Amino acid sequence: MAVRRREGIAGYTFLSPWLLGLFGITAIPMIGSLILSFTNYDLLSPWSELEWVGVRNYARMFADDPHYVEAVIVTVVFALVAVPLKLGAALGVALLLNRNSRANGLFRGLFYLPSLLGGSVALALVWRAMWSKDGAVNGFLGLFGIEGMNWINEPDWALSTLVVLAVWQFGAPMVIFLAGLKQIPAELYEAASVDGASRARLFWHITLPGLSPVIFFNLVLETINGFQGFTSAYVVSGGTGGPVDSTLMYTLYLYQAGFTDYEMGYASAMAWVFLIAIAVITAIVFSTGKFWVHYGDQS
Repeated sequence: MAVRRREGIAGYTFLSPWLLGLFGITAIPMIGSLILSFTNYDLLSPWSELEWVGVRNYARMFADDPHYVEAVIVTVVFALVAVPLKLGAALGVALLLNRNSRANGLFRGLFYLPSLLGGSVALALVWRAMWSKDGAVNGFLGLFGIEGMNWINEPDWALSTLVVLAVWQFGAPMVIFLAGLKQIPAELYEAASVDGASRARLFWHITLPGLSPVIFFNLVLETINGFQGFTSAYVVSGGTGGPVDSTLMYTLYLYQAGFTDYEMGYASAMAWVFLIAIAVITAIVFSTGKFWVHYGDQS
């Protein structure tokens, strides 16, 4: 018993930094935000004036706030467009780099570099400058006699610039796809080639089924990341979500509610609805996996 007790104490001692982070940074703030979502907390008033408003914040989201509905639509459209394009680009480049070549290491590093920058403010500022009226994109189009526009100020095109930025950062899923391609036995390709299978059949009947667990993994991660986009939308739109709410991502509107309008109770309610929505979407993706994800140990 004494030995077990000492081992238990040692184990919890090593776990203590993680436990402190779990409760101090995650669990307790989450519980606090859940409580605040039922109040009118505004960051400025004293706690003595805190008023319990019940589900009023949640009712306001769906019944009395057109900007909230617009933010949901913008975020869903962004995720539905950016995630498939990003995964498609990552898979396509991974297939091209899945060859024995001395230059592959260099190209992998170059393609992965944008992902290292992540959602940095510096990258978003550069992106905003590139798509401005006098930016690099219009300069390139001018070489072909095409007159460009101020893309980030056009409601019909502003969100597209964010989609392109998200797709451009395909390096992380590309590396995961490359690792998955290396795990597919070469014997399968050799046997199918001997039987006269075309490249399209090899890709459809060997590569895709063999990569399906990796595709599933990337799909889950990129779907969650797609709905959480914030920095690029904030910087490109100047924190407004404009023009005409065309880049008003959900997280950006949540930030505006909490730290611009000081409606922290309402922002907390938005955060919990967002959490539940992502959990439901992730559960739906997981429920579809049994129909198209194939593992090597399955008969």
